Amino acid sequence: MPDTSTFEKDIKDVHLLYDYDAVNPKTGEHEKWRYEMWFFSKSRIVYAIHGGPMAGRYNYQTCTYQCIRPGELWQCNWLEETGTICSLVYDIPNGTITTLLGFSKGHWEEAEKAHGDKRNQEPLTDGESWRRSGRPRLIGTCCRSRRVLWKSSEGQEI
Repeated sequence: MPDTSTFEKDIKDVHLLYDYDAVNPKTGEHEKWRYEMWFFSKSRIVYAIHGGPMAGRYNYQTCTYQCIRPGELWQCNWLEETGTICSLVYDIPNGTITTLLGFSKGHWEEAEKAHGDKRNQEPLTDGESWRRSGRPRLIGTCCRSRRVLWKSSEGQEI
């Protein structure tokens, strides 16, 4: 079981707003991808994506936290409905966020289908579009067909 004994002191209710320098996958232009994370509880993360191909996605997920070094380094991991694997490391003293995202092929190629607010299912194109975007098109491609990105950013607001 991961150590979360200093969760309340270190990161509970911490709200992060940060930008990644990135390249638009369709145009090749340089741009900023803005993300917002809230370490809501020991088992939940809440986030909003304001820039990049996933912009317009508002979500919450069951997650696991692991204290790497109390007062300094925390890791948060979760699995999306779309099949995307997410891992975030927050370096408290340096104010940096490093992430690894393993997008399912369907989610990466059809990102707009996963836009919307999970708390309000009505605006979604249909209630299952998020889950379907992560399903493999061919048997056996589920775990191999991924778009893996890693990014590092300095927090803009903490």
